[in-house]
Amino acid sequence: MKETQVQKTKRLEEIISRLAPKYPHPITALRFTNSFELLVATVLAAQATDKRVNIVTPTFFPKYNAPAKLLTLGEEKFRTLVSSLNLYKTKSKNILALSKILVEKHHGKVPNIREDLEFLPGVGRKTASVVLANAFHIPAFPVDTHVFRVTRRLGLTNGKNPLEVEKDITALLPEKNWIDAHHYFVFHGREICTAPKPKCSICPLVDICPYTPKNLIPKN
Repeated sequence: MKETQVQKTKRLEEIISRLAPKYPHPITALRFTNSFELLVATVLAAQATDKRVNIVTPTFFPKYNAPAKLLTLGEEKFRTLVSSLNLYKTKSKNILALSKILVEKHHGKVPNIREDLEFLPGVGRKTASVVLANAFHIPAFPVDTHVFRVTRRLGLTNGKNPLEVEKDITALLPEKNWIDAHHYFVFHGREICTAPKPKCSICPLVDICPYTPKNLIPKN
């Protein structure tokens, strides 16, 4: 029998209530001290781990933690500083370009409006959502690979892309819970509901999750 929207909402509430005590500090793993640092770190984190980004950013934070300051590095030097990350050439170019726009159009400040953020080079919907949620505490539900995987496995959405997943989950949750829920799913995806081999035997959601790992499906 197909789960109704009301039933799905109640199940999501139960999921959140179980994950909340397991992850009592729902904040991003990226290290930052201001909105610009978070924006830069999030752009760098595309196809890279937060852990790796946190190793790289201290090589130029906090000395270059504002758009005008970062621009003084120049493309060649900045590219060298981030060269250990995937797509570093494109990322360094975009970060310097967005820094220039912030200086010229936003008085060196990171805007807290989605449209303005997404106008910046290298900034898509997910990156904008991360900045809005974590730097400005504006309700947003970023969908990264962990959130995409976990919410689909839990049967909360059949979304084929991050935007569809975002729309489905935010329709089930009040805005005040979006940010924390995002972090819960990220942490759960990293620690328990991992991509290749989910640790279902120790998952606190196993009794309310419809997902069956391929290695547990009986063979005919």
